[in-house]
Amino acid sequence: MTRHFLALSDAGGDALAAMLGDAMDRKAARQGLPKGLPDPDASLGGRVLALVFEKSSTRTRVSFDIAIRQLGGSALVLDASNTQLGRGETVADTARVLSRMADAIMLRTDDHAKVEELAHYASVPVINGLTDLSHPCQIVADLQTLLEHGKALPGLEVAWLGDGNNVLNSLVEAAGLMKFNVRIGVPEGYDSDAGFIARARGGGARIDICRDAQAAVRGADVVVTDTWISMGQAHAEAKLAAMAPYQVNDALMALAKPDAVFLHCLPAHRGEEVTDTVIDGPRSAVWDEAENRIHAQKSILRWAFGQI
Repeated sequence: MTRHFLALSDAGGDALAAMLGDAMDRKAARQGLPKGLPDPDASLGGRVLALVFEKSSTRTRVSFDIAIRQLGGSALVLDASNTQLGRGETVADTARVLSRMADAIMLRTDDHAKVEELAHYASVPVINGLTDLSHPCQIVADLQTLLEHGKALPGLEVAWLGDGNNVLNSLVEAAGLMKFNVRIGVPEGYDSDAGFIARARGGGARIDICRDAQAAVRGADVVVTDTWISMGQAHAEAKLAAMAPYQVNDALMALAKPDAVFLHCLPAHRGEEVTDTVIDGPRSAVWDEAENRIHAQKSILRWAFGQI
């Protein structure tokens, strides 16, 4: 049966833990090697990964390209603007064609229904590189980063500040799978998806909605934020005003535990959701987090091909 990675729950908690271990081991084994040199086992040698972008990207584009190269395969990078998708070809037909020409497909798009349709019609693994609903690949890298910084996942207290967006949805999903807790500091009207919260609570995670940013952060092991205005959204002044009290600054970080880690999936709008002193400060792990997209992507690909 074809393994698709549209959500963290497609793999489940045990497989996610195995992916994280694999990602960390492979990262450690590559220390000092050129980025483009394949891993010694080249476990996906000869495989071709089609990368389809309907949204702009830096980290997802580069990390998947480097990931498949390090696994011994190669990438085809396709933008909607210069493929037939941009001229009205259906997602279903694209899935059928790419399945004949590539061994796996990654799609970064807006409507989550598109990646679900792609997976339905594809006969090769499909990976969700981001939709408006979720961003599971990002969270695998985030969890890897936390483990590297000495944070055991079960029982971890994670504070989220700002918009209830796709990254938060996947973070909440991870909480239910890996048994950590999330305090969501978000203004009224910008809550995350209720379905993700209900499922995480059903999995044993404590998910709290906090209208007070200080209450969300106090005593947290991890503080996470993201841009307030997502790709494709208008630069809404009303939303920015509502989000202002949730800016991660030195005063807010001081309420977290002394060894708390700060995460941000990037790109950052410095001076909006986070200050320079936090993102460039000693508790920031954002550059490790960005680098780990490569290693997380490798583990996701290996899982999709049945190697994990």
